[in-house]
Amino acid sequence: MSSLIGKIETEVEFKANADEFYKHVRSEHHEFPNVSSDHIQNVEVHEGDWETHGSIKSWNYSVDGKNEVLKEKVEIYDENKTVTLTALEGSDCLKLYKSYKITFVVVTSTSGDGGVAKIIIDYEKLDETNEEPNHYLNFLANLLKKLDSHLTKA
Repeated sequence: MSSLIGKIETEVEFKANADEFYKHVRSEHHEFPNVSSDHIQNVEVHEGDWETHGSIKSWNYSVDGKNEVLKEKVEIYDENKTVTLTALEGSDCLKLYKSYKITFVVVTSTSGDGGVAKIIIDYEKLDETNEEPNHYLNFLANLLKKLDSHLTKA
């Protein structure tokens, strides 16, 4: 495997109802500006809708104090609570990476309360000088922690 191709991942434990948590990760992206207004300014549909596999959305967000855009195509696999976002042309991350794909997998706790959200970023660097996208991974982990807090507020 080329040293330009990589995969990084992390897990975020959550206390919220797993079905509700997955619903937000799956198709309620329009709620994320309410969840984390300091980091997500806007999410809008370009093609399709909020619910449909293959829909295209655009995210306006701030990571490390820098405003960026992610235009993504969503793939939804309800049978294993997996959502994949593939970066499309016009995304800021593609200035550093030839390809960039985020996968979220929501795993319900055996007790039925809460669970774990796995975040996986598959990428291919444009060149050797580009670093792994750890800042994006940290950004996404913090976003899911904020989602959990938002969903568990009394």
